[in-house]
Amino acid sequence: MKQNTIGSKIFLCTPALVFPKKQDFKGNPNCPYYPEPETMAKRNLKICISVSAVFFIIVITVFLTLILTIFKPKNPDIFLHPVDLKNFQLLSSNSTNAPLGMVVTIVNPNYGSFRYINSTGYLEYRNTTVAKVPLETKSVPARSRTNVSTSAGIMTEKLIDDPKFWSDIEGGTFNLTAKATLPGKVSMFNIFKLKATVHISCDISINIIAIDSGSTCVAKLKL
Repeated sequence: MKQNTIGSKIFLCTPALVFPKKQDFKGNPNCPYYPEPETMAKRNLKICISVSAVFFIIVITVFLTLILTIFKPKNPDIFLHPVDLKNFQLLSSNSTNAPLGMVVTIVNPNYGSFRYINSTGYLEYRNTTVAKVPLETKSVPARSRTNVSTSAGIMTEKLIDDPKFWSDIEGGTFNLTAKATLPGKVSMFNIFKLKATVHISCDISINIIAIDSGSTCVAKLKL
């Protein structure tokens, strides 16, 4: 019996037809429907990083906008009121010290609270310090008004030594300058805390005849 040599050769030369090899689809440039798994992971990672970066930029932009507009630090408003002027005796033969009661009103327009530590203010008459003003530790809540009561002991002998003082007394009024520096911290939402200092300067005019007073204050907040 004659064997079919041609069929045998075809059968032996084409083993893939009988035992096909397992094919690994690692990506085919000619077949876009089967992308490489590693390529898909890299693409997803790039998309995730890009979205996160855009979100981060948006958050930073909004935060900076709020800081520069709504949350931008503003200078507080200060009002100084001498009190109990009826009992204020500037010139007394029994004492060289004239107590002057004062109420300092601090108006905080900011969204952050301010707490200052014990400080000392000064009263000046024509650039000469004539009294110290103690200021105890105080917290000023955000967007609120706070009153601080204190007293200054005016050293009358320093006033008398100034020849211009008597001319002021004859005119019925004399002027003082109050200065104070309040070091402390600003706290916003109890999260952000920054060191801050408030510098205060007030011009005070006391009318001895009318037993009245007036003041103008300027305050600057420095972070």
